[in-house]
Amino acid sequence: MVALTTDHYLSPEEYLALEQDSDIRHEYMHGEVYAMAGATRAHNTLSLNLAIALRNHLNNSPCRTYMADVKVRLSAGKKFFYPDLIVSCDDNDELSLSYVTEPRVIIEVLSESTEGFDRGNKFKFYRTIPSLQEYVLVSTTQYSVDCFRRGEGDLWILESYQGQEALLKLQSLDLEISLADIYATVTLPETDDDLEGDFSE
Repeated sequence: MVALTTDHYLSPEEYLALEQDSDIRHEYMHGEVYAMAGATRAHNTLSLNLAIALRNHLNNSPCRTYMADVKVRLSAGKKFFYPDLIVSCDDNDELSLSYVTEPRVIIEVLSESTEGFDRGNKFKFYRTIPSLQEYVLVSTTQYSVDCFRRGEGDLWILESYQGQEALLKLQSLDLEISLADIYATVTLPETDDDLEGDFSE
């Protein structure tokens, strides 16, 4: 993300108004806006594969899947982020709004420029959302998916899935997705780190 210089503090309302007419997506933190980098074809394909799997599984449920242009609102509007995918199952998330406040699952497809932030401060911010149960990070360089799951006492447990035969388990949605389906039509080099199966920390 690249910070944009503004002459004055932008309120959340000003940010939302500007974003509505902007051709470029921006994330927002405490009055400052940050331009988002464009996505690669692999990034786009992984997001689409996941969106299709989630949409098909949740078709007859109260949960909804959002991607690309829907934001997550945090800290009473002091922060807005664009995850790659969001699943919300809460009636409080109004369809007329451009953001979600009660996500159950957030998925980020990683890129070299954003991975550090997605794993670090952004995850720290996301953990403050009471409704969030699982946070998923999808690699674009190897067949690898990390799922952080909220446990007892608000402790987060990491479960990693490696290799195309592994099954990503989204417990909060009662869903299993094979990495072969997640990475369908995306060809990555096999490495020694692409271990079959999964392991937990």
